[in-house]
Amino acid sequence: MNTIAIVDYGMGNFHSVARALRAAAPDSDIRISNTPEQIRQASRVVFPGQGAMPDCMRTLNASGLRDAVLQAAREKPLLGVCVGEQMLFSGSEEGNTPSLDIFPGWVRRFSGPQYAAAVDVARQSAPEEDHAAPTMRLKVPHMGWNTVNQVREHPLWSGIPDHTPFYFVHSYYAVPDDPTLTVGVSQYGQRFTCAVAADNIFAVQFHPEKSAAYGLRLYRNFMEWQP
Repeated sequence: MNTIAIVDYGMGNFHSVARALRAAAPDSDIRISNTPEQIRQASRVVFPGQGAMPDCMRTLNASGLRDAVLQAAREKPLLGVCVGEQMLFSGSEEGNTPSLDIFPGWVRRFSGPQYAAAVDVARQSAPEEDHAAPTMRLKVPHMGWNTVNQVREHPLWSGIPDHTPFYFVHSYYAVPDDPTLTVGVSQYGQRFTCAVAADNIFAVQFHPEKSAAYGLRLYRNFMEWQP
């Protein structure tokens, strides 16, 4: 039987993730795990997170689970979700916070004009007019459904059509140093990486547990994945 440890370091929506995993794979043993031994004994690990990166890293370090997560990332299938994805990178500009440095890259905050495209259209239709630069900025955090473009094949995309919408709640996004890590992108003011994968690790910025049937399908694919 699959034993899945959901890493409980005090900064994640663990119970919602557990409910979704149980719905996706009712024959699996889903455990919310707050000790290193529970994580080491599991056959698979889900690493969620929510909130501010400095708080997440401080709480993870204080929990005593950091080394167990790093070991899991080397040895068994691991799924990162939301801040759990961001924590896999070198660090974040949110509080200039170092993180786990499993993947080289940095986590950046959304910025930039929201309506630049509309201004460009206005300039084309009336080029003689002085169209001011857009003053409205992106609404941050980014919250809601956005389509995900699968930029390369992966077993966790099995049965999930390209451009499927998933649910996002975030102000920051990961920028991998190695572009081949990216397996999914989305668009919010700019194109950004929202899913990464390498070897036994798959991680997403969106929330599968809030993404209806295709979110459950991604969790089920993770249960069946043999990296």
